[in-house]
Amino acid sequence: MTDTEATARAAGTAVERDRTVAVVGAGTMGQGIAQVALVAGHPVRLHDAAPGRAEQAVEAVLGRLDRLVAKGRLTPGEREAAAARLHPAAALDELADAALVVEAIVERLTVKQELFTALEKIVDDDCLLATNTSSLSVTAIGGALRLPGRFVGMHFFNPAPLLPLVEVVSGFATDIASATRAYETARAWGKTPVACADTPGFLVNRIARPFYAEAFAVYEEQGADPATIDAVLRESGGFRMGAFELTDLIGQDVNEAVTTSVWEAFFQDPRFRPSLAQRRLVEAGMLGRKTGRGWYAYDDQGAHSPEPHTADPADPPAHVVVEGDLEPFGVLLDMIREAGIPLREEDEDRGTRLELPSGGQLAPADGQTSVEFRDVVYFDLALDYRKATRIALAAGPDTTQETLGQAIGLFQALGKKVSVIGDVPGMIVARTVARLIDLAHEAVAKGVATEEDVDTAMRLGVNYPLGPIEWSRRLGRNWAYGILEELHQRDPSGRYAPSLALYRHSYADDKGEAGR
Repeated sequence: MTDTEATARAAGTAVERDRTVAVVGAGTMGQGIAQVALVAGHPVRLHDAAPGRAEQAVEAVLGRLDRLVAKGRLTPGEREAAAARLHPAAALDELADAALVVEAIVERLTVKQELFTALEKIVDDDCLLATNTSSLSVTAIGGALRLPGRFVGMHFFNPAPLLPLVEVVSGFATDIASATRAYETARAWGKTPVACADTPGFLVNRIARPFYAEAFAVYEEQGADPATIDAVLRESGGFRMGAFELTDLIGQDVNEAVTTSVWEAFFQDPRFRPSLAQRRLVEAGMLGRKTGRGWYAYDDQGAHSPEPHTADPADPPAHVVVEGDLEPFGVLLDMIREAGIPLREEDEDRGTRLELPSGGQLAPADGQTSVEFRDVVYFDLALDYRKATRIALAAGPDTTQETLGQAIGLFQALGKKVSVIGDVPGMIVARTVARLIDLAHEAVAKGVATEEDVDTAMRLGVNYPLGPIEWSRRLGRNWAYGILEELHQRDPSGRYAPSLALYRHSYADDKGEAGR
């Protein structure tokens, strides 16, 4: 092996545990990253430009180690050994022997560039330089460096000691060996790294935008109130939190800033357009839990949100007729049979619908609206129709009360609470999942990340019940494309225009089926 090959191989391995890791920025995130490196066995130095801040941060980290000892997650001996490896650094010069420097300072491009330019004059040329930025271009930050190839993004999620995901972001000039070294270091620290290219929002903040945007859009379209939308996302979609309660937790100002940053970085692509309703909330100073008021009100006892709309009890239909292929919702047919409701199947080419005794029809959300048809009720997507505790129905002005009542009674007979929302195309869960799938396929097609890393990032970074690619596999290649095409016809602003990647994904399926 040549010296060059040996150097390249060493650069692609994790930072050795006896080498110093330096963290610049002693706020919450910087402290968390320092703790992760410290517990992994590294000597760690913490630096902050504010006098005395590094010393305070060291004490805070040691306090967290004490809590780990109290919980039995760290032995007293391990705590003392870690404490001996942790030191504040009053000046950048004290970081000269670092093998890795992770920056977690203010999100301002010029400030970060100045920091890394200064660091490059202090550390050795083989020192890996990393930024924890969540919104700025890794390429732009590293562009001012003499050796931009050793610069990489290591985006931890807050709180860093608890959340497993780390986005390892390669800038345009990042060497493969440097990205690999950062990736392997994160994995050696017990994290789950995903590799991605330098794109606005990276993976999580790019692909997650529709989760917030579509909830806000349904609200702005007067389709449903925040409490009902949140309940449907949780109890039908399987998401851990609804969009309104989650943005209250994050902070409306923080969430809007990320949305705006991604929108502007994509040259104001309408698919990432911010919400006017959220803008008004921020302007009013109603930022969520931290101000005591956001979409909901908060006090020491927690959130005070109104109850979601839940329909009154209704009688189930005397029978149901199935028209067309109900896949991927076929489990509903089994549930209807199990509930004792007579079910008759008719092989008619009139689409995927259930006919009720009223003569009205019940159809899965497909991006169309009830007002376009005579007496139709739409039902929303569920992650798992058996486990879902709530289902949303959408009815239009021409939907009869008899049909709506029978639709409500049917799902109640299946053990579900029912929320009736306005005649919103794509409803709540379906339009959200369709757009998540679209952005995920586009990211893969453009080489931002692999399918596996996309799904891992969305499951671990924002706790989605499924990764978008896996959701796409479950629902079928054409499902998301079909919904977005219908939505795009009804809102031709470009917000719902399916990506070329999703088109190709869907067409490949059609072509494959036709060739069989």
